[in-house]
Formats: sequence, C-alpha cells, structure tokens
Amino acid sequence: MTLSPIALQASLHEVIWGGQNLAAVAGKSLPPGAAIGESWETALDSVAINEPYARLSLGELTQSMGTRLYGLRSLAIFGPRFPLLAKFLDANMWLSVQTHPNDAYAAAHENGKLGKTEAWRILAATEKATVIHGFRENFSRSVVEKAIAKNQLEALMHYEPVHAGDVLINLAGTVHATGAGVALYEIQEYSDVTYRLYDYGRTDAKGAPRELHISKGLDVSTYHPLPYHTCVRAQIAPYTEMLTACRHFALQEVTLPPHTQWNSATSGSSCHIVSVIGGGGVLRWDSDGSAQSLDAPLGQTIVVPAEPVNYSFISGSTATKVLVSYAPEENDPFIAAWLANQP
Repeated sequence: MTLSPIALQASLHEVIWGGQNLAAVAGKSLPPGAAIGESWETALDSVAINEPYARLSLGELTQSMGTRLYGLRSLAIFGPRFPLLAKFLDANMWLSVQTHPNDAYAAAHENGKLGKTEAWRILAATEKATVIHGFRENFSRSVVEKAIAKNQLEALMHYEPVHAGDVLINLAGTVHATGAGVALYEIQEYSDVTYRLYDYGRTDAKGAPRELHISKGLDVSTYHPLPYHTCVRAQIAPYTEMLTACRHFALQEVTLPPHTQWNSATSGSSCHIVSVIGGGGVLRWDSDGSAQSLDAPLGQTIVVPAEPVNYSFISGSTATKVLVSYAPEENDPFIAAWLANQP
C-alpha cells in the first residue's frame, strides 16, 4: 500500500517567555491568557488527523513505517528515528542564552542522543527586535566563564536586528538567544539537548533560579565571531528559494500567488516536512491511482513520506507561503546554489 502524507495536530507548550502571538502568526487556537511559547509540529507525540493514520502518533508511525517514512538518507545521518523537529515559537521576552552540542559530543555525554543544529525563519518582529547570534569578537573560555559568574555575559554577545523574512542558522556550538518581540519558525535536529549558559538571573514559578549547564555549554561553544548572521536566499526554481542548509537539513520557502500549483516529489531519500506560514491551500497527491488531498491552512504541518510520491501544493484565494524541509543528499545541487550566495 502506498503511504500517504500525514497531517499532524501540533502540541502547544506554555513557558515563562511565551505569549499569544501564535494565534495570528501561525493560526493556532490558544487557551485564553496562556503564555504559549512553542507549537511543536513534528513531535513524536503529535497525532495524525487524517485517515488512514488518524489518532496514531508520529512516533508510532515512525516505528511501523521505518525508512518508508523517514528515508534512507535520513537513516544515514540520524539513525533509525524521525529526523527533524519543526516548531513555531513566540518570544514575548528574552529566551535564555544557550548553546547546543554537535552529534559526537551529545552521543558521548548525553547517552547517545543527537546534537542540535537549528535554523530560524523569522515570521514577525517588533521594531528594533534583535537576537543574540554568537560573540561580538574573539573571547577565551575563561573570559566567558567569568562574565557568566558576574552576570555580564550580555556585554560579550553580538546582537543582530531581525525582521520578518530573515533567516539565521545556529550550527552546533553557536551561542544564541531569541529576543523579545520575535515570532519564528524553527527547524532542528530532533534533539532536546540544550545547554543554558545564562538566564539573566530569572527564577521559575517557585522562585528558584532556572538550571544552568555552564560546564558543558562552555565545552561546546564557538568563541569566535560568526562569518555571517542572516542567510542570503537562493532562487532555485519557480516560486522556490533555498533559505538555509547544512548536513542535517535543507530549508526551502515556496511563495505562491493565489490559485497557483507548485509540484514536488520525494525519492526515498528523505521525508518532506511541509508547513504553511502564510495564506493556505491544499496538498494533493496520487494514491494507488486515486487523487487525494489534504486541507493545509495557516499553521498546518504535513509530513510527506520519503517513499517516492509526487505531490502538489495549490494555493487558495490569497498569496501563500510554505516552508519545506528535508535531510539533504551530500551532492544536493540546490545547496551548492545556496552556498554560492553566502558571504
């Protein structure tokens, strides 16, 4: 039986820095007054909402489908697991300053877990909004450690102004933080390993300081300034731009006028994670000779299995933006085009 795309019900997460902006930015139905900071789109406990998978979790589907779902290239990079976690984030105040290990460090120090490289596509930002993205100049580990101890780490960081449409990548080791007034879409390795270096002296709901992970964070951090901050897009096909890429994922943006069809396909290499960040439409494919479709409104995420399938996205009555991510082959020509555009 041919596998069909899987529409998922995202899970909402209340955090101290969250707000209510994901209702407008990502079409999410939020509990009134709740500080919702994250909507996890491809969490393993996210439940499918379409037949024949309805009520099954992405984790269950991953176990039963294996490489038919996540793909052979994904298997080579990540092992037998669902590869990427997509999220919508709403930062109503500054997030902690944090960093993530690479795969080798996480495997050795975090019981075989993956490390974390992640990318941000900024969806909305208030005037003068910034993010922390690396250090402003070269600093030694000891200088950074002393700044943390004195609650002065902010003075060492690079602050990057951000606007809707900007794209940044946080390779493993990049010290970073999302600023207040920023809503974004994040794609990351499927990992929960975060080393919090600094949290502005904040306390949790019980008045206790939030846990820091200074020693491990200092072990993995990159201490030199980054070569660039916002990524330069590359046009790779009609309606389609490559936003950013690395060994672990490629992220594309599809911009469609009203009532326009965009065609794509999986090849067995990797699943495609399709998320609507503007407008809305319909995702269509052929299943055993029969045309099938799924509604894809603002904020909906659909996983197209790696098992080869031709699919299309058709925009509705308004202009539509869709993000598509996947685990890339080493010789992906679209990534070469993107790299040629970077500073």
